[in-house]
Amino acid sequence: MAIVVRLDVMLALRKRRAKDLAAEIGITEANLSLLRTGKVKGIRFETLDAICKALDCQPGDLLEYAAGEG
Repeated sequence: MAIVVRLDVMLALRKRRAKDLAAEIGITEANLSLLRTGKVKGIRFETLDAICKALDCQPGDLLEYAAGEG
């Protein structure tokens, strides 16, 4: 897929753990792990909003379009 999820990068930059983020935004660690690895077909805007609020970032900080991939 041409969309690359950069959630791990933002977690590292913010010095946050995925486990803590999952608890804060109200999703399971398993679902957050699937999102982190890009193994999802979509993301709810509600979830994206919660992640952006928790990590103080923009959606573009989390998602990147990589032309030529996928």
